[in-house]
Amino acid sequence: MRNMTRIWAPRAAVAVSAVLLVVVAAACGKAVNANATTPPSPTASASATAAVTADWQEFFSGATPAARKIALLQNGQRFATTINAQASSPIAQGTQAKVTSVTVTSPTTATVTYSITMGGQTALPDQQGKAVLEGGVWKVSAKSFQDLLKLEQGASGVMPSASP
Repeated sequence: MRNMTRIWAPRAAVAVSAVLLVVVAAACGKAVNANATTPPSPTASASATAAVTADWQEFFSGATPAARKIALLQNGQRFATTINAQASSPIAQGTQAKVTSVTVTSPTTATVTYSITMGGQTALPDQQGKAVLEGGVWKVSAKSFQDLLKLEQGASGVMPSASP
């Protein structure tokens, strides 16, 4: 029995260490399986939903200064010329977004359903876009903004260009 204890004791120590490692990794929020995705907790989702909604609506508000819009857009500096040009437009100044739903799809991404209003009238109903978490701020994804620029191009025939 003594020999069995000497054989099993090191294996038990390794097994206990492995279990502790898994517990510590889970407590730190690290996935043990790199391919596994863990949905955000309900509290994190509610907090993210509120932040996405506020930031998305602030970005699309005509009253928001261009510098703040650039900060709320993924790769915002790339679009600075377009955002600055739109800021002085009377049409843009009367624009707002109404977020109708946010689905947090990962700790750093969310799908946003929203409508664009101009002068209080719905101009683009039920649009869908993405928000991304960067530097602790939920931003309108560059792709979502580009998709809207394409719609604008179709309406005006002119494509506002992004800054290099």
